[in-house]
Amino acid sequence: MVSTSLNPLNIDLSHIRPEIQALQLQLIQWRRRLHQKPELGFKEQITSEFIAQQLQEWGIEHQKGIAQTGIVATISSGKPGRVLAIRADMDALPIQEENDVSYRSQHDGVMHACGHDGHTAIALATAYYLSQHSDTFAGTVKIIFQPAEEGPGGAQPMIEAGVLKNPDVDAIIGLHLWNNLPLGTVGVRSGSLMAAVECWRCTILGKGGHGAMPHQTVDSVVVAAQVVNALQTIVARNVDPLESAVVTVGELHAGTALNIIADTARLSGTVRYFNPALSEVIPQRIEQIIAGICQSFGASYDLEYWRLYPPVINNADIAELVRSVAVGVIETPVGIVPECQTMGGEDMSFFCKKCQVAISFWVLPTQPKI
Repeated sequence: MVSTSLNPLNIDLSHIRPEIQALQLQLIQWRRRLHQKPELGFKEQITSEFIAQQLQEWGIEHQKGIAQTGIVATISSGKPGRVLAIRADMDALPIQEENDVSYRSQHDGVMHACGHDGHTAIALATAYYLSQHSDTFAGTVKIIFQPAEEGPGGAQPMIEAGVLKNPDVDAIIGLHLWNNLPLGTVGVRSGSLMAAVECWRCTILGKGGHGAMPHQTVDSVVVAAQVVNALQTIVARNVDPLESAVVTVGELHAGTALNIIADTARLSGTVRYFNPALSEVIPQRIEQIIAGICQSFGASYDLEYWRLYPPVINNADIAELVRSVAVGVIETPVGIVPECQTMGGEDMSFFCKKCQVAISFWVLPTQPKI
């Protein structure tokens, strides 16, 4: 058991190897150091240098500068076997940290608000442990430190750079710290876990005029309001009720004065779904609805639609492997949480499309503020 100061829930950690328990203090220190130096996507220079320095000190073979700031570490057992990859994302978010802690962000307007500092620290600890205990496994482990998960997406550029080749990866595992789960639990699920992420932007083109003479105008605000309402019918009436999907309007901007009817209105939003079969249905219906409403009011429109990430769909066998290992370690009343789907998105999905994947949500059995 680790000391209660590192284990406030008094969770039984006796199933965790002592060598791994001994890394916990170091892991916390790494995470706090990374937390203080957050960097946005494809700008993770400080983070990348820190990772590379640690790998070099440990004598771990690695390649730097992949997809700008990415790193791949390769740990071989020297014995024939399969190749497992472990992926950790490194980037932070453009958010101002307001937490009053000693390790708060030192970079104004940038914060590790999504746990990627934890992902990186966990991957570093894993690399160190495996390099010191290569006699405990057969085959090879690749640890992928990926930039820009938060956007525009670093997974695809890393794949294109060949991180899943030489040697070819048989399976890949990703993790995510997730504060929606109770502390000390592990969430893992086969099949769809995280949603596709798609975006759209629309400009309604009407005809402006004085607010006292609406008959001389085509009111883009009224048109936009009808569009916002009608878009909500896509999930309600065009998606199977047993499926999950989201069509969100996140922005609506129009007008310059209270007595002027706006000639343009700008809307933008996001689309989320698990079932790949919806990838054509939803964008088609969005445009049909916008086009129909605009025509009925005498307006026109300009629509952009783009896809960021496909859904994360876990391989059942690899997910079961992760679950079976977690069961042997986590023994809280909740323990393993199988229903941990989220409409959040992850570019881990690009790795999913290339090889067998399990991506699990973790909330570590340690202090909440690490």
